[in-house]
Amino acid sequence: MSPAILLLLAFGLGLVGWLAARSRAWAFRRSAPHGRINSLPNFHAWYVALWIAVPALVFALAWNAVSPGLITQSVLADPAAASLPAFGFERDSMLSEARAVATGAAPAVFTAEAQALVEPYRAANLRYEGIGLVVTLLIAFVGGAFSFLRLKPDFTARTRVERAVMSLLLIASLVAILTTLGIIVSLVFETARFFSMVSPIDFLFGTHWAPDPMSTGAPDGKQFGAIPLFWGTIYIGAIIAMIVAIPLGLMSAIYLTQYASSTVRKVMKPLLEILAGVPTVVYGYFAALTVAPAVRDAAQAIGISSASTESAVAAGLVMGIMIIPFVSSMADDSIAAVPQAMRDGSLAMGATRSETIRRVLVPAALPGIVAGVMLAISRAIGETMIVVMAAGASANLTLNPFQSMTTVTFQIVAMLTGEGSFDHPATLSAFALGMVLFLVTLALNFIALRVVKRYREAYE
Repeated sequence: MSPAILLLLAFGLGLVGWLAARSRAWAFRRSAPHGRINSLPNFHAWYVALWIAVPALVFALAWNAVSPGLITQSVLADPAAASLPAFGFERDSMLSEARAVATGAAPAVFTAEAQALVEPYRAANLRYEGIGLVVTLLIAFVGGAFSFLRLKPDFTARTRVERAVMSLLLIASLVAILTTLGIIVSLVFETARFFSMVSPIDFLFGTHWAPDPMSTGAPDGKQFGAIPLFWGTIYIGAIIAMIVAIPLGLMSAIYLTQYASSTVRKVMKPLLEILAGVPTVVYGYFAALTVAPAVRDAAQAIGISSASTESAVAAGLVMGIMIIPFVSSMADDSIAAVPQAMRDGSLAMGATRSETIRRVLVPAALPGIVAGVMLAISRAIGETMIVVMAAGASANLTLNPFQSMTTVTFQIVAMLTGEGSFDHPATLSAFALGMVLFLVTLALNFIALRVVKRYREAYE
């Protein structure tokens, strides 16, 4: 049974309970002295609806996750599956073919052995879908009956509904924490596996990156030196991109807050922030088709014959344009938050507007500006599409911005999208790279949040 049907079933049953409970609460209100009951009819209705929908929905989703395994075990126990291999790709392929035909996803099977499994699959599907439907209805009925019979004129439905809503909000707030913990655990586990094969010293301080996902035997740690990847990430995302983003973002913020009229600001600020909503693949196309050829031609015109179409400067320029809104928005808010008394005092002392901006406003807003820069850096070093399409795949350790370079994110994509085994050190190296990138980004975000906190404490 599809999740959409189960979801509609749970909400439909909840709606029925909501209407029935609301009608019963209105009856209490008509019969109670002075028409007063402890809680409004809507709270009675929501109390019953939650008791019906939430348990039914939880079971339905859990059953939808568990039932495919039960169906497969039932099919494997059927005599028609006796001729299947004990395990392996061939058995899984036959089971997939039979499942697709039984569920209507495919018109026919490709192998004769899979044809014998179609009917067992169809029967098992019907059986377990029926079990799931019956149990879902039974849970909804029990929850509805339990909650409906508790309704009375003095029943504290409002308190109970508010507690249930608070519990749901708490669960929702824990999703981010649990997701972060899951990411950390998976990264730590796979990184530990990688470092059991390759020395951390070779990985963190080696200067040659050339892992071979198809190699066999003991891995050569000298091939996993990640310094070129770290350098490419810093060079493109934290140096070239920041050279573009910081001056343009800061100057645009100063213009919009100090010089632009209200009409110009209303038009320019949304247009500037649109840059943050453009998909990164669009920036990648722009970098690969427009900026990279222009950079190559300009470099060759000034005598740099080794300039490549794929270059660090092309990716860095476009990445800097992409993160301008991060710098500009934070700088704009920080400058606007500086107390008006500081502006007035500077002007009253005879300073010009430019001197006030340079010596008063920017220093006072510096914590917020620095926080915006750090957030922009963390965004830039995690960028992938622009690097894939404009910087290239060569792990070069060089200062020449016109040569091809690669970054940590590009190599993560390359290692995880190949045909290598997940037990191979080349594939596991992607998790080690991801762990390093995660720690760096987390540190930058933590520093930025600390700076913002101190800034807010200073001016609120």
